[in-house]
Amino acid sequence: MKKAARRETAFVEQMARVRWQEFPGHFGGALSKALVGPENSGSKLLDFRISRYAPNAYVQEHVHKVQEQVYYVIEGEGILTLNKATHLMRPHDYVYVPPGVRHSFANTGLAGLVFLVVTTPADDEPDPKGGK
Repeated sequence: MKKAARRETAFVEQMARVRWQEFPGHFGGALSKALVGPENSGSKLLDFRISRYAPNAYVQEHVHKVQEQVYYVIEGEGILTLNKATHLMRPHDYVYVPPGVRHSFANTGLAGLVFLVVTTPADDEPDPKGGK
């Protein structure tokens, strides 16, 4: 599939045209569509995705150096782990994950777990000048 052109202006896109991907650290049918990010918008501050995890699919436990994330559940249910605490997530539940918090997310339901993910900044490498 052809890589999307990098844009630095506003754009409208049809989600159906964006392909599902299984990103590194995601397993068992943990798929995402990268809707807005550095590759297609030129944004350095924002990564916005929709994710759909099949039953038993998950993202492995990980931690971000500088990135902040928000997950918002649209449908299904799953277990979110924040450090050592677990949380059942259902439609309309959301979580804020600051940098340095170890987290994972797994579909523990019988149907697809669908959720939005907003990450900022788009890159998890600290800025050598001390900013984000």
